[in-house]
Amino acid sequence: MTVQQHNTLYFAGGCLWGVQEFMKHLPGVISTEAGRANGTSKTTQGEYDGYAECVKVIFDPKVVSSNKLFDYFFEIIDPYSTNEQGTDKGPKYRTGIYSTNHTHLDAASNYISQRSDADKIVVEVEQLTNYVPSDPEHQDRLTNHPDDYCHIPLELLHKYKS
Repeated sequence: MTVQQHNTLYFAGGCLWGVQEFMKHLPGVISTEAGRANGTSKTTQGEYDGYAECVKVIFDPKVVSSNKLFDYFFEIIDPYSTNEQGTDKGPKYRTGIYSTNHTHLDAASNYISQRSDADKIVVEVEQLTNYVPSDPEHQDRLTNHPDDYCHIPLELLHKYKS
């Protein structure tokens, strides 16, 4: 019996509602979870000091590579904007790619450094130091409330939805 190997990456791309809605429909994505990454406390307890809104993405690397996920991610973010995506402003809306796997972090750094616009990109690539899942009302928010605000244009948001 073969054990299936799945990988995990965490993507911060502004408001987590749209990022989750976009990522969960991508080929090879097994599951997503809205959350917060790399804050200054171990639990949020309603406080999100230093955290970035993010989406935990579990994927099958036999179906989609981490580099392809980076391609998808760069479709929905402004990689030159610091602490702002769409009308959402502040450090919690910064862009980032996080992981506990150094191979993924190296791949993300290489991906960015090989782009022609690498010198302008402000996307964090950091080890995941802590992660807190969002409250249930934030999980799959745009699936459950499709008229809620999203900074990602609708044509991109549903580009890979089948």
